[in-house]
Amino acid sequence: MSVARISERSVAGLPFRQLFFGVIALGLWLSVHNAIAQGSATPTSTSSESAQVPSSPIKELGDSYHNSIKLLQNRFRVDHNVDELTLIFFRKYGSAPVVLVRPDGSKIFQSQVDGENVQWYDDATYDMIRIKNPVPGPWQAVGQVLPGSRAMVLSDVQLHAEPLPKTLFSGEILKQTAYLTNGDKPIEYEQFRDVVDLSIEFVSTNNPDFDNFGAGDALIATFEDNGRGMDEVPMDGTFTGQFNLAVTAGEWKPIFRVTTPMFTREQVDPLLRLYPNPVLLSVTMDDGVEGYHTLYIDVERDLVDINSLLVDGKVRYPNGDVDNFSLTEPGDEPREHKMVALEEGMFRVKLTAYGTTTDGRDFILDVPEYTFLGKSATPPAIEQKEEVTSPANTQAPASTSTSTDVAATVKPEETSSVDGAMSTQTLIILLAAVNGSILLVGGIGIAIVLWKRKKVAQPPQADSPSVTLTEKGESNKRLIARFTSLFSRKKTAPPEEK
Repeated sequence: MSVARISERSVAGLPFRQLFFGVIALGLWLSVHNAIAQGSATPTSTSSESAQVPSSPIKELGDSYHNSIKLLQNRFRVDHNVDELTLIFFRKYGSAPVVLVRPDGSKIFQSQVDGENVQWYDDATYDMIRIKNPVPGPWQAVGQVLPGSRAMVLSDVQLHAEPLPKTLFSGEILKQTAYLTNGDKPIEYEQFRDVVDLSIEFVSTNNPDFDNFGAGDALIATFEDNGRGMDEVPMDGTFTGQFNLAVTAGEWKPIFRVTTPMFTREQVDPLLRLYPNPVLLSVTMDDGVEGYHTLYIDVERDLVDINSLLVDGKVRYPNGDVDNFSLTEPGDEPREHKMVALEEGMFRVKLTAYGTTTDGRDFILDVPEYTFLGKSATPPAIEQKEEVTSPANTQAPASTSTSTDVAATVKPEETSSVDGAMSTQTLIILLAAVNGSILLVGGIGIAIVLWKRKKVAQPPQADSPSVTLTEKGESNKRLIARFTSLFSRKKTAPPEEK
């Protein structure tokens, strides 16, 4: 019995001890695990609570089911510490403005705002509303608000644009992209592009060391998100501006401006220097042999890589003809283009240059119009060959050679003056001859015309003579009697009284 009991206890005692220690170890492991879990759960809850703190002064109320009910749509809550609130609602095109419902049930209509506590701007596609000291609590907007649109609070709208290059040229055409943020968050509303106007303006620093001293402000570009011009994708949130730097070279201050119906935000960038147009143009006139004027196109080598220069241009001739040309061959030498020297007058050259700056930036440049006055080429002078003198002539006296040299020196001037006088005299004789011929021919023509008219006006005469000798005698007698009577009247006239 005793042996049996001892063996039973030992057998029973062995698993009991193992179970006892196992339970203790499990309890310790569970307590440590719970402590670790509680320690890790505490900061997680804290971070979740901090994440739930709204960064916006309003928050939406209800879920997607509530917002799908017509009477519960577009609900939002305004916090108690908000002094001013600017809201924007996007609605269907041409629909009536929305109506705001306060927490107490009173309504705000667009037509009844006072302009002091509530300012309202309504457009064809949206409503922008500014409210001072809004009533805390749940608000609601009633209207034909777009399905994907909710109450949007405009807190700090900013334009984030790419930095401008350090080297810019006057006349350069530049592409610039930018995007908008609201409270440091990108704006994802596609319709927001209709709300803001994005632009960049250059303001002169009035530095007397530069050419733009005293120049006025210049609007350089407006940013668009419509897929036109240089904008790649419409309504993608990326606004693209096409700069046309057709302003005077000098020192400028760039100002990016975001304008809405309610407010305007400005972003001022560091000062930049606008370099003069780096394309250099010159022309060589026709010498009377080739029949072409030559245009040379070069660049400022310290700013532009000449090997990258491409030119696309056109020439307008004095007679109105236009010649388009392109120069695409790379090289170290200035580009050349020949223009036909047809006639005298003004030549106009307009170029667009493509190239790369010395720091590796590609550019497109609108070169100012270059003009020059083309003149008819003077034929080259014929060189007179010197006569070979014989030895006998070389042995002539010095006085004779000196007089010959003087005569040779004077002869060209006298010859040119005589030629000029003769040409003038010949011209006068020719003009007199031509004018005399014209007058003579005109006089003969006028005489012929008058003679014909007089001949037509005379009555036709009979074939036989109608006047006899008797009639001629009688007519002569009458003439003699008439002269006699006139003579007698003069003779018998009374003397004048003195």
